Amino acid sequence: MTLTTALVILGLVVLAALALQSWWAMRRVKPREPGDGSDTSARVEPSLHNTEHDTEPSSAEDPPSLRAATKRLPRLDALIDAIAPLALDGPITGDLALQHLPSSRRAGTKPFYVEGLDTETGEWESIAPGRRYGELQAGVQLANRSGPLNAIEYSEFVQKLQAFAEAVGATADVPDMLEVVARARELDALSAPLDAQLSVTLRTNGVAWSVGFVQQVAGRQGLVPGVLPGRLVLPSSEEGAPPMLVLAVDPQAALAEDPQAAVVRECTLTLDVPQTPASQEPFPAWHLTGKQLADDLDATAVDDQGQTITLHAYDAIGKELDDLYQRLEQLDLAAGTPAARRLFS
Repeated sequence: MTLTTALVILGLVVLAALALQSWWAMRRVKPREPGDGSDTSARVEPSLHNTEHDTEPSSAEDPPSLRAATKRLPRLDALIDAIAPLALDGPITGDLALQHLPSSRRAGTKPFYVEGLDTETGEWESIAPGRRYGELQAGVQLANRSGPLNAIEYSEFVQKLQAFAEAVGATADVPDMLEVVARARELDALSAPLDAQLSVTLRTNGVAWSVGFVQQVAGRQGLVPGVLPGRLVLPSSEEGAPPMLVLAVDPQAALAEDPQAAVVRECTLTLDVPQTPASQEPFPAWHLTGKQLADDLDATAVDDQGQTITLHAYDAIGKELDDLYQRLEQLDLAAGTPAARRLFS
């Protein structure tokens, strides 16, 4: 082969490669243009007795990008997620996908997730380094305690998804915005009446307590320091699950340099109903723990109106709670399931 012939062949190869690259770029799916609009209506949380939203951070918090890459995220669920398939021409590595994931996996107040179909196991899983994936899918949560997914949040999800798809060479099949927003509102309307957090306030009958004394008494009931200042939690028997109960005192008093000198006159014991399975009997734990704490602290258990909670009231709450558990199960959102924990967060 002469030098001239070799150069001609090399030139043809380069031209073919450029043509292939151009064809690939043209076939990429471009972001759909969503319509304008948002849902900024306020959401009032229902409760069986008293709703208290300042609890321990939810497990649905934004996951760090690479540092927690191997941590398993909640599986996408068509019941509570709008899912967009991401088709690939060939398998890609988890390392490549992780490199191009958005730094924030959140659209407004709604988390979103990306999963891959592992070529070796044939299972869908959260993206992990060292793995290969033949398909990808992404999903944004339709609702949470901030309300339903709105048009602006969905548009943000689509923009981040398309940028990710472009970077990894995927073709995204994005659901229609109007249908997704309608589904989000329907889910929120069904689930909001079933969202309940039970709270009882323990108010001193005499002298004020030091924060240290409250911590000591709570420790005897199995409560341990939580993530936030002024929080003590009763851990769930399920590893990695949210705490069953949260006991809260004034965070400013809890941050005092000397916990024995900082004084409080009340604390609040809360049960986040959808976060714990009924099989773990969280209501009896809430009732009995509150009663024991009241005895040990010389306190009175009162509701949010300052009225003493009677045994009759506890009985009525328990019956209503049984009905709520049944209604959650009928919607495939049984308390303590991954879907329920994500939705009610």
